[in-house]
Amino acid sequence: MALPGKIAIMGGGSWATALAKIVLSTQEHIHWYMRRPELIESFKQVGHNPNYLTSVAFDTQRITFYSDINQVIRDSDTLIFAIPSPFLKQHLKKVKASLKDKLIISAIKGLVPEENMLITDYFAEYYQVPHENIAVIGGPCHAEEIALERLSYLTLGCTDSGKAEMLSRIFNNHYLRNAPSQDVTGIEYASVLKNVYSVVAGICHGMKYGDNFQALFLTNAIKEMRRFIDTVHPIERDITDSVYLGDLLVTAYSRFSRNRTFGTMIGKGYSVKTAQLEMEMIAEGYFGTKCIYEINEKYKVEMPILDTLYRILYEKVSATAEIRELTKTFV
Repeated sequence: MALPGKIAIMGGGSWATALAKIVLSTQEHIHWYMRRPELIESFKQVGHNPNYLTSVAFDTQRITFYSDINQVIRDSDTLIFAIPSPFLKQHLKKVKASLKDKLIISAIKGLVPEENMLITDYFAEYYQVPHENIAVIGGPCHAEEIALERLSYLTLGCTDSGKAEMLSRIFNNHYLRNAPSQDVTGIEYASVLKNVYSVVAGICHGMKYGDNFQALFLTNAIKEMRRFIDTVHPIERDITDSVYLGDLLVTAYSRFSRNRTFGTMIGKGYSVKTAQLEMEMIAEGYFGTKCIYEINEKYKVEMPILDTLYRILYEKVSATAEIRELTKTFV
């Protein structure tokens, strides 16, 4: 079988919907897994995802829908996972079909909570998928702008450079450009950290810090990101590449950023719990903060921004006081 073979989208949210739109621009047919059968029925009736990116119309004749995760795995060769990281384990617990001979693409910008594992490592350790058969998608690319077909850029990371090149062709169309990379670990950690820093950017925005300060904050955030990634995975990389710096900037500044929105609510005085309840989508930065904080207990990297956010989110200290102290560390 020549890869990518039959491609499946795993998940029913906005990012999964954007990825389905992209893949259908280069492929004739896709499989699409959604957990809830009633969502699939509504999708077939109205011709679009009834809950996310509702402006994106699909030709449902080009889609085979599944609510059975094992059946979609058996029927597919390449699986693109776009399930929020806090829910990944509960979906995978149902899996009885073998994943070992599948090509896995993670579009999940988070870590596996509790295990504090990278998504690629989780598939390798628990489902025996070889690392060369696991890829990641990263870069500054909001689902909402894919829906509008605004020019965007992605990076496809895979330790097998040939597979990275092949996958880049699947995600290349008139509004999307991409590049291959072998820095899988760096891309994964950067995609978690940019969510963490975007929550802090949102808190500062909610507290009425202006653009001048946000520029200073993000300068310090990218330095902190570089210190951590270079410590845990020390290879040659340019932290100013779009998959690192670009993704941080768009997530910290964009009105489409759920992490920035979550942080803004906290900066305006909402409790963490209230902000979470009012969010319609998952803010991955909340979970990523705890994961990275616990991972860093081993590495001891200097991370004042991460430590500040951890205290705000998990120790319920005053955001106002913590951010004020944090600003004193910036240069």
